[in-house]
Amino acid sequence: MARSSVKITLIVIMVLIVAAFFVSLIAGLAGRSLGEKIGVLEIEGVITDTKDAIEDVVKFKEDDSIKGVIVRINSPGGSTAPTQEIFRELKKLRDKKKVYVSMGSVCASGGYYIASAGEKIYALPSTITGSIGVIMENVVMEDLLKKIGIQADPIKAGAYKDIGSPFRKMKADERAYLQEIIDTIHNQFMKDIADSRKMNIETVKKYADGRVFTGSQAKAFGMVDAIGTYHDAVDDMKKALNIKGKPVLVHGKKPFSLLRMLVSSLYSEVYTNWFSAPFKFIMTLK
Repeated sequence: MARSSVKITLIVIMVLIVAAFFVSLIAGLAGRSLGEKIGVLEIEGVITDTKDAIEDVVKFKEDDSIKGVIVRINSPGGSTAPTQEIFRELKKLRDKKKVYVSMGSVCASGGYYIASAGEKIYALPSTITGSIGVIMENVVMEDLLKKIGIQADPIKAGAYKDIGSPFRKMKADERAYLQEIIDTIHNQFMKDIADSRKMNIETVKKYADGRVFTGSQAKAFGMVDAIGTYHDAVDDMKKALNIKGKPVLVHGKKPFSLLRMLVSSLYSEVYTNWFSAPFKFIMTLK
């Protein structure tokens, strides 16, 4: 009796798997015939890794059936290099296809950097955006360690090898050196925004002091193009592309789930970002 129950259970599971496969296949084929396609790229959370986003951008760029792309951003920013990489790949995509951006609750700092690659940017009235700046966060524990009798004693080759160490205060020349790097990256940020948004660089500098803005303020400042929802962006792109009927929305890879963020990203957020990516385009509210 027990073996019979196991066999029945296995058969049911196999039938469900096969049925799910055919349903997915039929849905995919139906999607191809329903209408023209618009790609949807989702960027959510702190920007630390580009693999999924870049794969989606390249896929959308090479797929001739994808007529345009909506980039949905809900991010406070992240590490500088990954942010710039996504921005540049979106600029390449924009040379071939229409790219619209829909801001979610937060699209600040590196999130706005990426958004500026879009041909048209939509924000909600209360969207938090702006925060155009670069930050290196440095914690110094020297005085605390002295109180408990611990002293760092590094052995290094290179005068600046332990720059930013939490075990000692930063020297004046080290601070000046890091400030020069941060200023250089900040200038790259402002120049890319000015070029992509066709704004005067002096106008960008006026708002690039790290302040955050609401979507309504950003619209008044010329940082976004329209106050509207994600669906407004889809509808406007449909009209711009002369798509008849309802477009098929082709989603890229989904952002990290909460479980994956809590477990898999712990190493990345705490170790990789702190030690390997000290410079960040990220909104900080303290």
